[in-house]
Order: sequence, then structure tokens, then C-alpha cells
Amino acid sequence: MNQTRNQLLREIQRWQFRIVELTLFLDTHPNDQRALADYNQSSQRLRTLVDEYEKRYGPLSNWGLAPSGSPWAWACGPWPWETGI
Repeated sequence: MNQTRNQLLREIQRWQFRIVELTLFLDTHPNDQRALADYNQSSQRLRTLVDEYEKRYGPLSNWGLAPSGSPWAWACGPWPWETGI
């Protein structure tokens, strides 16, 4: 997958939105197996995209989900919101 930083970040945002929508749907339809399968597949895809982004550009969050090398990568820029998208 050869994407630029901004393209990859936008792709992550699309999958995050999809997961939020599926979460809301599943809150009211907890037994919908198709929606649950879609949620699980979407979660896996998002994890793959986030892993790829973080390997290339550094962490997207500082909540302990992305290990950091030295120096502390979270403090290195640009921040996700400083990328101009």
C-alpha cells in the first residue's frame, strides 16, 4: 500500500466513522449478525491502517496503544491535526 500521509489519515478517519456508525447500530440491534461481522471486519481493517500509519509516521494517540522508540515519538511533529487535512 503506497499512500501519502494525508491519504492514509483520511482512510483511517473513514474507517473510524464507519465503526462509530456500526457501534450505534449495534447498540439498538445487538443480535444482528451481519452488522457484528461487518463491525469486526472493519475493526481489523482499522487496526491494520493505524499500525501502518504509526510505523511510518508515529503514534496517533498517547493512550498506550502505540509503543514508542527513542526519542518519545508522540512529541515529534507534525501532530495529526497539523498535517493540513
